[in-house]
Amino acid sequence: MATTRPSGRQFPTDFLWGSATASYQIEGGVHEGGRGPSIWDTFSHTPGRVLNGDTGDVAVDHFHRVPQDVAIMRELGLQAYRFSIAWSRVQPTGSGEFNQAGLDFYSDLVDRLVDAGIQPVATLYHWDLPQALEDEGGWANRQTAYRFADYARRMAEVLGDRVRLWTTLNEPWCSAFLGYASGAHAPGVTDDAKALAAVHHLNLGHGLAARAVRSVLGEGTPVSVTLNLHVTRAASDDPADVAAKHRIDTIANEVFLGPMLLGAYPEQVFADTAAISDWAFVQDGDLELIRVPLTLLGVNYYATGLVRAGAPAAVTPGEPGPDGHRAAEHSPWVGADQVEWLPVAGPYTAMGWNIEPQGLVDLLLELRDRFPDQPLAITENGAAFADEVSADGRVHDADRVAYLHDHIDAMGAAMDAGADVRGYFVWSLLDNFEWAYGFDRRFGVVRVDYDTLERTVKDSGRWYAELVRTGTVPPAEVAATL
Repeated sequence: MATTRPSGRQFPTDFLWGSATASYQIEGGVHEGGRGPSIWDTFSHTPGRVLNGDTGDVAVDHFHRVPQDVAIMRELGLQAYRFSIAWSRVQPTGSGEFNQAGLDFYSDLVDRLVDAGIQPVATLYHWDLPQALEDEGGWANRQTAYRFADYARRMAEVLGDRVRLWTTLNEPWCSAFLGYASGAHAPGVTDDAKALAAVHHLNLGHGLAARAVRSVLGEGTPVSVTLNLHVTRAASDDPADVAAKHRIDTIANEVFLGPMLLGAYPEQVFADTAAISDWAFVQDGDLELIRVPLTLLGVNYYATGLVRAGAPAAVTPGEPGPDGHRAAEHSPWVGADQVEWLPVAGPYTAMGWNIEPQGLVDLLLELRDRFPDQPLAITENGAAFADEVSADGRVHDADRVAYLHDHIDAMGAAMDAGADVRGYFVWSLLDNFEWAYGFDRRFGVVRVDYDTLERTVKDSGRWYAELVRTGTVPPAEVAATL
């Protein structure tokens, strides 16, 4: 894939460059150190849920390889590392006693990052809910939000003196709608009403957790949330197609942006889902609790979507659907049953996602216009491709280099137009367990041999290191020579 945007863009000297991972995708060690089971342990061990029957039991063994992995980050010159804490590793059942061995694991990781000059960015929840909480209703149960706040408070007490930025949730849209509506992700539930309850309780958990962290560390403590804001376009200017886009925007983005940043749900979501839920789970005072000042709004961006009015087309479960998500028999688009997703023009990544850097520009400028005082960070951006090890022992992943080159330049163009973007985290540091796709998709800028667990920095990693070192977007073609 050739680059489509110019090289040489320079970024501010205080711009923060990092990479990101998630606990279940990389750690392994699921039965070690007192860790309890999470919903992803249960889900991945359920036949037919994950491609090839893969599980995160070993993942890429980060649990045993923290010193090596931090050394790789230091080699790449990363200024920050966004990791997630496995809730069930530090509190095996999601309530009650905390597990000292789990707390020590993350304390050691944070110490090593600080010693390496890398700023720790801790995500409190990246989808791996303790199974014991799911047995009590999971995120459809209001009490989970309060358990989440208790856990957040304890993590602030243990790690707060060293963590640069606290992120409450990663992509709550996926937790709610892929987890409780389509069932394509853990816990694999297909119940639209529970999905809507999960939306609210995730929002409430965000607000309670942010307040819990600041109750320990002070009101000025940097807090963020990470949203996978969907960039969806209408297939035409026909009012019906435009209305279809708005319905998707509402259930994809506004159910989180509204409460978190504006203190209110969009009225359209109540109308669109009236036949499913009366939203009685929203209690007096909840919206005030949910809305907390954010140091940064994290934005995850990968691809765009295209919709029109009409009944959804049939999908093949397990394959990438036209909406960019792994298709399931039940739709994640609750309340949008008369919206049809259309194929989007390529090129595509190995996930079947279209490559469109302009979508990132459009998203950042929309956020600039709507929330001009809210600083932003790109907390995930990257691509899966079918990498191969060349005869010279290197991974010449030119497609990924071009993808990163063009999206980082696009981010810079949005910054030039006034978007207040403070940092960028490439997804992902390592090849890893890619959720329902198992080990079949590789996102890392560092290759992992899944048989030997050997790590190899790819050309994309070398290119990214040069970007971090210079603050200037290098030409993509130099990656193979670095």
